[in-house]
Amino acid sequence: MNRKLLRSVREYKRQTILTPVLVALEVLMEVIIPLLMANIIDVGIEQGDMGYIIRLGLLLVVLAMAALVFGAKAGQLAAIASAGYAKNLRHDIFYKVQDFSFGNIDHFSTSGLVTRLTTDITNVQMAYMFSIRLLARAPIMIILSLIMTMTISVPIALLLLVTIPVLGGVLIYIAKKAHPHFIQVFDEYDVLNNTVQENVNAARVVKAYVREEHEKEKFGKISTIVFDLFTKAEKIVAWNSPIMQFTVYAVVLIMVLIGGKSIIGGTMLTGELTSVIVYAIQILSSLMMVTFVFVQIMIAEASTDRISEVLDEVPEMEDAADAVADVPNGDIDFEHVNFSYSGEGGNLSLKDVNLHIKSGQIVGIIGGTGSAKSTLVQLIPRLYDVTEGSVKVGGIDVRKYNLKALRDQVSVVLQKNVLFTGSIYENVRWGDENASDEEVQRVCKLAQADGFIQEFPAKYETMIVEGGNNVSGGQKQRLCIARALLKKPKILILDDSTSAVDTKTDALIRQAFREEIPDTTKIIIAQRVSSVEDADVIIVMENGEINGIGTSEELLKTNKIYREVYESQVKGDADNE
Repeated sequence: MNRKLLRSVREYKRQTILTPVLVALEVLMEVIIPLLMANIIDVGIEQGDMGYIIRLGLLLVVLAMAALVFGAKAGQLAAIASAGYAKNLRHDIFYKVQDFSFGNIDHFSTSGLVTRLTTDITNVQMAYMFSIRLLARAPIMIILSLIMTMTISVPIALLLLVTIPVLGGVLIYIAKKAHPHFIQVFDEYDVLNNTVQENVNAARVVKAYVREEHEKEKFGKISTIVFDLFTKAEKIVAWNSPIMQFTVYAVVLIMVLIGGKSIIGGTMLTGELTSVIVYAIQILSSLMMVTFVFVQIMIAEASTDRISEVLDEVPEMEDAADAVADVPNGDIDFEHVNFSYSGEGGNLSLKDVNLHIKSGQIVGIIGGTGSAKSTLVQLIPRLYDVTEGSVKVGGIDVRKYNLKALRDQVSVVLQKNVLFTGSIYENVRWGDENASDEEVQRVCKLAQADGFIQEFPAKYETMIVEGGNNVSGGQKQRLCIARALLKKPKILILDDSTSAVDTKTDALIRQAFREEIPDTTKIIIAQRVSSVEDADVIIVMENGEINGIGTSEELLKTNKIYREVYESQVKGDADNE
């Protein structure tokens, strides 16, 4: 098992070490029992000594009870150790993901991360439990049983010595043949989970377009692929049992033949033959156990590699030892900024951007789809790092800030609004977990959310369901704006975050911004000219470059793109009146 992953055992080392110790004691009891049974047959029954039979019988009961206690305790400790190991692994992966930048997260699909936190960790947990219990038991049982067999019959011991590597080799070969199919299965699990996740998240769209049959067909295809891969693997692994059974019966028959001749020749007693047969079955069963665990480890190996991919991922953004912890003001400077999502050498989404925004200004950004408006603002809170050039906040390069300190002062309401399961109070308090009810209500009024909240029977205690599906798009946007305002940031970024509200509400939100947070730098990305028309500065983006910058009046005179958008929207509004 991967050594790096084993570091996650941590506080469960004690249970991990004690489990094989107790297993060894359990095996020792089980190995002594056949020897006592042989003595009962060869001495007690043969001589008709009832006292001897009772004494050994009681000893057998004691040993069996001891084996039961040791085995039960070993099982309990193995369960605790493996469950604890899985818990720590989940903790380590989840916490690792929290340190990822957007660039790191882009390396993994959502369904892939979910599969790693669930199915893959379960596979590793099972393999770990089997390893510290069953894998520890098998070699001890084989060695002790062989020693006991050798003291009774050397020929039978030699037979077992030949059988063990041959049978073990065959069973391991079978496991290795099945391994590639198990690896493919877990890759397909990602696709399966992604299909289910998409379908559930887009349930309304699926039903609106009557695409249920298409979704069923898509799910059926990937489900069939998973079924086929598992079937192929299990068909191979299924050979384990018949081969094992055949070997056991063949070895027992040969042992009976050897033992029968020895009994007739007077070199072996009947009880000894019985105990040797028990030892042989214990040895062969242990081999079967080893191959079973080996298959589990093979399955877990694929999962281990996938978990390691996440744990080995190096966060693109890490705080320096001398990171700046205070953002002085809301000044923003872009200096010869180039940016590519693929890193150096990739296609540039932003090209030589130079921009200077003063603290407290209202800045509007407008441009067509794909003009890199969102990309531009995502560099300010350092959701991504520039490829070339620098972005400064408060006159300091964002890469020199402590990330938490920077993001506490840069509130972003992203294009995709996300609410979490919980009350409205709990959702808005993402901006400040210590905010009072009055502070939450105040920012909701600024964001024009208080009106619809008061219409709910439970008002601010209204529960938001998963994904915020029990509120409208406009309501969701206003709650997200309130959440951002609660942080009292030096910079507030709205990435097309009022697109689902009417123009009157949009105007009231902007008025509240101007009156209530005059010292906060406000950046508003919008498709509607009316949303940015009264901004101090409007930036026109095209193909990742700044095409124009100025006030609305200035751009109407100097910028063709802005003028065309303005005229088309104003004319459209006039036609609708």
